[in-house]
Amino acid sequence: MPGFVNAHSHTFQRSLRGRAAGGDFWAWREVMLAEAERQTPELVRDAYRLGYEEMLAAGYTAVGEFHYLGFVEALAAAEAAAGAGIELVLLHVAYARGGLPRFRQESVAEFIGQVEGLRDAGLRIGVAPHSVRACPADWLEEIGRYAREHELPLHVHADEQPKEIEDCLAEHGCRPIELLARTGCLTERTTVVHATHAEGVELDLLASSGAVVCACPTTEADLGDGFLPAERIRSRAIPLCIGSDSNVRIDPFEELRELEGIARRQTGRRGVFSTDELYAFGRDVGARSLGLSTWPEIAIDLGHRSLRDVDAEHVPAALVAGCGSDVVVGMTTADRDV
Repeated sequence: MPGFVNAHSHTFQRSLRGRAAGGDFWAWREVMLAEAERQTPELVRDAYRLGYEEMLAAGYTAVGEFHYLGFVEALAAAEAAAGAGIELVLLHVAYARGGLPRFRQESVAEFIGQVEGLRDAGLRIGVAPHSVRACPADWLEEIGRYAREHELPLHVHADEQPKEIEDCLAEHGCRPIELLARTGCLTERTTVVHATHAEGVELDLLASSGAVVCACPTTEADLGDGFLPAERIRSRAIPLCIGSDSNVRIDPFEELRELEGIARRQTGRRGVFSTDELYAFGRDVGARSLGLSTWPEIAIDLGHRSLRDVDAEHVPAALVAGCGSDVVVGMTTADRDV
């Protein structure tokens, strides 16, 4: 079957699993920043390779790395992906303010220069203004223009936390997705990561622009972000994809199952998303989000104990409903065409 596409990953955060329990998102963020500060190219090369091998074992055969650790570390991440054998799209992050000094560029021109350098090095690239917290409006305008001019994916965090929305309203007089639309960052090549607290007008903007929403349900649960407005997204036909984000769990079946579980709890109905829709979120929409046309396939162990006594016609639904990533037995040599 086609491999899964992990459209949003911060691979270094895998090392935080079990270490950052307690507190809220902002308390967790302080622990995350400390972990980010200790990263080196050597650590990225070694740890990311292990992380990417975990993703491959779980059935992800392509990954979008939302990367803000530095230029040399980006090259190390690409080496790690090549060593593991996973398809990588490096989503290079623009960071004007906040965070750590190592995240930030002095100017949007410096950021674009880094993107050009990574493209010249042969990396498959997307641009990623981190958030409306980290990038002022003039940066968003320039990055949006550059992405359109070069037909690159643009990924951005938005509406993950209420405080982010409050700060955006105070600075700009509008909500985050409205600001993305105003600054030219909301197009059919845009992926808005999370959109957990997006409201009606913002959802309408997503629908009219053709943008994708990347949901990361296991991370959003772990960080207490809230619930994706799944039914409202579905009713507007906004494309969805999935990401492992902080990598507290690496399991595409669990991400998709959580999406459907959220929708069921919100609506009181079962089967809000069909099995085919869920697989499209996990594969085709993720590939579109990253600008991929091909990615490797995977093999499934049909004799696995969790598929015992399941009729062949029900296997696809059973995989999403009741299986973990241990049903994956490896990547095949075939490529999946989008």
